[in-house]
Amino acid sequence: MSCSLRPVGPAHRARLEQLTRGTGLFREEEVATAVELLDESLAGHDDYQFVGAFEADRLVGYACWGPTPGTEATHDLYWIVVDREQQGSGIGTRLLREVESRLTAHGARLVVVETSSRADYAPTRGFYESRGYTRTATIPGYYAPGDDLVVFTKDLT
Repeated sequence: MSCSLRPVGPAHRARLEQLTRGTGLFREEEVATAVELLDESLAGHDDYQFVGAFEADRLVGYACWGPTPGTEATHDLYWIVVDREQQGSGIGTRLLREVESRLTAHGARLVVVETSSRADYAPTRGFYESRGYTRTATIPGYYAPGDDLVVFTKDLT
């Protein structure tokens, strides 16, 4: 079954939380942050945008992004989450392309992605690298001792 991309609404809040937790990658405070960003978006704050990937009416993945404060046309990609059972099926790529398309249409210049250096994040780092993102910075011990912040960027111009 192919998925369709459309807005994430209030009815998808619990599923978004379940998907985020279900990856096994995020700490509870990170899961809570994802839900909080959705709540902010649903309340009309333009700082956070969401798009969901749906099979019929079931949310199977989502992306969240927003403008980086104090910059000229730079945006942060905060989350791409895909149902653990469907990772590797192209849903993440579709979500990423959709985000990039929307950003380009609105004159965005640069996308910034922050991720972890942990071994279980190797597929995530590979995902961005294989889609044209450049590893531009590492901050040692950022998340925890031995867990570095890895920053990827992509120029959209």
